[in-house]
Amino acid sequence: MENLKQTPLTAWHRARGAKMAAFAGFDMPIQYEGIIAEHAHTRQFAGIFDICHMGEFSLRGTGAKDALNAVVTQDLDTLAPGKCRYGFLLNADGGVQDDLIIYCLADDEYMLVVNGACEAGDFAHIKSQLPAALAFTNISEETGKIDLQGPKAFDVLKHLLGQDCVSPGYFNFTRTRWQGCDLIVSRTGYTGELGYEFYIDAAKAAALWEALIADPLVKPVGLGARDTLRLEMGYPLYGQDLDTAHTPVEAGFGALITKQKPFTGKNALDTVRERLTPLVLEGRRSARHYDAVHLPDGTKVGMVTSGSFAPSLGHCVALAYVEANYAEADEFLVRTQRGDLAARRSALPFNPNGTARRKLA
Repeated sequence: MENLKQTPLTAWHRARGAKMAAFAGFDMPIQYEGIIAEHAHTRQFAGIFDICHMGEFSLRGTGAKDALNAVVTQDLDTLAPGKCRYGFLLNADGGVQDDLIIYCLADDEYMLVVNGACEAGDFAHIKSQLPAALAFTNISEETGKIDLQGPKAFDVLKHLLGQDCVSPGYFNFTRTRWQGCDLIVSRTGYTGELGYEFYIDAAKAAALWEALIADPLVKPVGLGARDTLRLEMGYPLYGQDLDTAHTPVEAGFGALITKQKPFTGKNALDTVRERLTPLVLEGRRSARHYDAVHLPDGTKVGMVTSGSFAPSLGHCVALAYVEANYAEADEFLVRTQRGDLAARRSALPFNPNGTARRKLA
């Protein structure tokens, strides 16, 4: 534990008795009052999440758009200032080195948000492909990130910023000030609910957290419920559902890959060996990462990447890479250490009731 990094909020979590564990090299809260209770509160009201472990990079300078366009899958030619877009950083073989969101702050000025565990590798990978004249900076340590998620999130935002504040559209963001500090408010999230992600100076993160938690609609939520919330929506987790051994097309994100420009790894995306397949399991016994997936006749065809009980649904769900020839089968068996579980292929999202795209006045 002594080698784990701390976020600006780690002391707060420990003082409130949160169950802590290592995640992405950080000492992070897994739960406060319980995963199911925190999950339910986020689906019904609003939860806040300490996401300060994520990595942020700044890129600016003449030609930044064209240079970054050649590195990532997003089409930056169609990304205007005030908008952000989800996509991928690939290796030469088309494997996913990371998934990331790119924010267009201004012409030729971007913020890249990457997974914390990939921060150092991503920075080196991107920097090696950029012209030296561009200003490319790792701003992770100086940037705090807090997520506010839930159907009451806009009410909380108005309490924070004033009743006349206007919500940005989905995958849009605004730049404002809060207590004398620059604040980015992004209409994004990882739960499927209406929500916002806040980027602020790390030195002000604790004050922002305290202001949010003071709202009676808000409770703190740990990484445990964050995982069940995202899995109910079928959102992938890097290191489990996304990795360097699979392409984003195999992970089901082919529609997000622009065909209008070249980028690293693009030429390797035509081969599809496996497909990330959503599975529904009966009951409360969940599948786990690395559990084998078989056809009903016993033929092994894949492996579970993520699995959990889905609190909003009352049964278990999973994601699994299945050989492409069998990914459209309806019935499977998941072989666990405690016996076989019957599974059937599902559509995504598992939980269709999220409000992330709701239009607000």
